[in-house]
Amino acid sequence: MNRRLLLAAALAFGACAQAPAMAQAPASSPGATEIVEKKVFETTGYVTRGGATIPTIRIGYQTAGTLNAAGDNAVIVTHFFSGNSHAFGRYAEGQPAGYWDAIIGPGKAIDTNRYFVISSDTLVNLNVRDGRTVTTGPVSMNPATGRPWALDFPVIAMRDFIEVQKRLLDSLGVRRLALVTGASMGALQAIEWAAAYPEMIDRVMPVIGSSEFDPWAIAWLDIWESPIRLDPNFNNGDYYAQGREPPTRGLAEALKIVTVQAQDRPAMARFGRRAAEGQDPLRRIGDRFEVERFLDEAALARARVSDANHFLYLTRANQLFLHEYENSEAALRRSQARWFVVASPTDRVFMLDYNTEMVALLRRLGRPVDFAEVTGPLGHLNGVVGMAPIADRIRAFLAN
Repeated sequence: MNRRLLLAAALAFGACAQAPAMAQAPASSPGATEIVEKKVFETTGYVTRGGATIPTIRIGYQTAGTLNAAGDNAVIVTHFFSGNSHAFGRYAEGQPAGYWDAIIGPGKAIDTNRYFVISSDTLVNLNVRDGRTVTTGPVSMNPATGRPWALDFPVIAMRDFIEVQKRLLDSLGVRRLALVTGASMGALQAIEWAAAYPEMIDRVMPVIGSSEFDPWAIAWLDIWESPIRLDPNFNNGDYYAQGREPPTRGLAEALKIVTVQAQDRPAMARFGRRAAEGQDPLRRIGDRFEVERFLDEAALARARVSDANHFLYLTRANQLFLHEYENSEAALRRSQARWFVVASPTDRVFMLDYNTEMVALLRRLGRPVDFAEVTGPLGHLNGVVGMAPIADRIRAFLAN
C-alpha cells in the first residue's frame, strides 16, 4: 500500500490529518481540482439544545460553485470525526486536495458547475490547533472569565452542529438542499439534517454511517476517551494555564484506539510481525513491533495539533445523535427525501449491519432508497478515501 495513504489512514479517520499533506486525493481523480478559500462564519447568541448560551461562535467553511437565484441548488458536505471543511479543492496550487475531491468539483459526480457546495468545520472540532480549522469549543476564550472554557463549555449535541450549519446556510442565501452528505460522523450529521429539516432536503447520502447509535456504539466511545481521562495531565480538563502540560499522551493513545478500529487487517499487513528497528520484543518487554512504533508516531503527531477536551466533546456529540427523537424510526419517518446509503463491507466502526438495517427501515417507511458498497483495504476509511469507484452511482442519484 502507498505509504502516504497508509499514514493518512493511520491518523484516526485520516484524510484530514495535522497537515494538509495528509489529505491527498487519489492522483487519478477525474476532472479539475478547484482552488477554494477558507472563510469564517460568525454568529452570536447561540442557545444549545441543552439550554446554554454561547455568546459567539466562529466556524470555518469553504464553498465551490454558484448558488442559483432560487437558492435551491446547494449541497452540504458534513465531515467525519477527525475531519474539517477540507472535503474538496485545494487552498493553493501545489497543495493537496480535499478528501472527497475525487467526487466533488467541475464535471465530477457532485458537479460544482451545477451545484453550490458547502463544507464547514464543526463546533468542538478536533483539529483546533492545525492552522486550517476554525472552531469554537473548550479551547476558546470564555468572555465571562477571560480564560479558555475548558469543561465549562456547554455540552454539544449532534443537533447543535446542524443548527450552526443552518445559520451558515441562511447567511449564504440557501433555501433548499439538493443533497446533504457526509462520511462517518458526517453521515450522522446528514441523517440529523434529514430529521431536523425534512421540508428543506431533496436527497440524503450517508456514507459509512448508521441511523442507530446504540449502547454498543456508546460504550465504544467511552473506551476511546478513557486514556485521556487517565492521563495525569488531564486535570479534569483544566490544563490550559501557562506552565501546565496538556494530556498529549492520553490523547495519542485515544487516537490509536480509534485508528485501529477504523481500519481493516489489510491496511496494516505491510508491517508484518517484524520488530521496530533496533528492538527485540522477545528479549525486552518494553521493545516494540514495527506496527506499534508506527501507530505511536502517527498518533502522537496528530495529538500535538488536536485537543483532548475537544475529543471528549466530539464523542459526546456522537452519543447524543438523534437524541431528540423517541427512536431512529421516529426520526427517519420525518424525512421526505430520496436516500442513497453507502457502506463499507469491512467497516469495524459502523458495521455493515448498521447500514443494511437503515436501508430496511427506510424501505419499511416507504422512502426511496438505493444502496452501494465501497471496497478496499481500509475498512471504515474506504468511505473517506475510496469513493471514486461509485462516482457514476452518485451522479445517477443526483439526476433523479
